[in-house]
Amino acid sequence: MGIHTTNALTVKAITASKAAKLRDGGGLWLVTKGTGRYWIFAYTFAGLRREMGLGPLHNVTLAEAREKASEARKLVRQGKDPLALRQEEAEDKPAAITFGAYADGFIDAAVKAGRWRGGKTEARWRNLVEKHAKPIRAKAVGDITVKDVLLVLRPVWGVKQETSEKLREAIERILYAAKVEGHRTGDNPAAWKGNLEHILHKPDELTTRTHHAAMSYDALPAFMTRLAEVNGVSARALEFTILTAARSGEVRGAVWSEIDLVERVWCIPPTRMKSGKLHRVPLSVEAVAVLDRMKAQSVNDLVFPGTRDKKPLSDASLAKALRAADTGDATVHGFRSAFRDWATEVAHAPREIAEAALSHITGDAVERAYARSDALERRRILMQAWADHCK
Repeated sequence: MGIHTTNALTVKAITASKAAKLRDGGGLWLVTKGTGRYWIFAYTFAGLRREMGLGPLHNVTLAEAREKASEARKLVRQGKDPLALRQEEAEDKPAAITFGAYADGFIDAAVKAGRWRGGKTEARWRNLVEKHAKPIRAKAVGDITVKDVLLVLRPVWGVKQETSEKLREAIERILYAAKVEGHRTGDNPAAWKGNLEHILHKPDELTTRTHHAAMSYDALPAFMTRLAEVNGVSARALEFTILTAARSGEVRGAVWSEIDLVERVWCIPPTRMKSGKLHRVPLSVEAVAVLDRMKAQSVNDLVFPGTRDKKPLSDASLAKALRAADTGDATVHGFRSAFRDWATEVAHAPREIAEAALSHITGDAVERAYARSDALERRRILMQAWADHCK
């Protein structure tokens, strides 16, 4: 049978009283400490007199204090010390961590594990969580809500769309990781499907998509002639980039152990590929000639060494070589587009072969079959034809 409790206090009486200690009944008291008034639950456990704070008056109403006191009395009747249980729960509960601290640690762990291919990815993530997510960095990661996510997304959504989408994805991944580690519970407020898709609407993809400016494939022969007259490692790296239709970073990071000059194949390891998969590049006669030239002046493991000891060329160095041979608005990455256009319009290469040459992941079963086999010899014919076109 429960203990009957007679409540003595009313909200009006509390407001009117100046007493330092007011009794409500059942062990519930309102006491004054300094300039504040606080609820406490007084009880006896194992022969000892104990007091447990229930919160300040300005945060806990009379009704809420009575409910808390009632729950504590039930524990005492069950032979449990409510104050000791609270202390045990506090010790077991992980300390609250801010979104900023957790996000920084998430990035540090990714870098340490070698999860990202280069410094650019790390720099982008740090910029996202330090600059764009600044309004929520000081908030506990377990308290982040949809409202908080929208607070950081809306200033850039539709203005810097690519940045805003990467920002959303970064926050989503960070919050999922925090949930796994026990720092938060419930749904992910940064999730797109079934969540933010109903609030934020992506701008028309056709109007927001940007492309790297590309030189027409018809202009390549004349350009390659001019580029051959430009001295320096950067110019040779750009030649090799064009002849292999590779990405700039793949070429700048190439090391001699990846090159098989006998079989005329360049094997780029998964850690350096955007797709995260091994990519074999068949080398044309012209591409091998560039490698032979670099081999003759090799100074370290890098195929195209930078000016600093054992450091690769910078991305800007290839752009500088491009400007030395051409004053237009073409970009280094745009040469991949030129190759793709040429492969379709001139070489009439099957789509899956052209996409495999660019190391693009394609969709249907036939294309995935080519991705598994990589169609090296068919691509070798295509890449030699491309080199012949570029002469």
